[in-house]
Amino acid sequence: MKRKQRTEILIQDGGVLAKELAEMVTQNYKFREMEEPHYGLTMIKMRETAKKSLFYLGEALVTEAKVEVHQSIGIGIVIGMEEELAKHLAIIDAAYRAELPETIEWEEKLVVAAEKIYQQKVKQQAEILKTKVNFETMEV
Repeated sequence: MKRKQRTEILIQDGGVLAKELAEMVTQNYKFREMEEPHYGLTMIKMRETAKKSLFYLGEALVTEAKVEVHQSIGIGIVIGMEEELAKHLAIIDAAYRAELPETIEWEEKLVVAAEKIYQQKVKQQAEILKTKVNFETMEV
């Protein structure tokens, strides 16, 4: 699983799985906070659809953290004021970069979490579609 997909799952899961995975690492390995979770601003880049050109939509508040696990550096960045989640993401990222044996077991947990998130989105979409108005069948 790629880093981007893994991070999206961990964030969309609400941080529950991220906390669980990070605790597995911190219990078995020493880790060092290189940068404590701190706030920053980042530019949001968008692609204009007609000309396919890039432009900056604005800035977003993010929380960043950087840790070292087993001589590997991990970075966690999340939108909003989420210090704990940013730290957990950094620990997980460092564990993957260090190729710790625990990461092999995590793939199955991530796939299950991704399926759960997908099912929630499908359910939410179905609820939204119930309110859709079909103007072709409306009487005038």
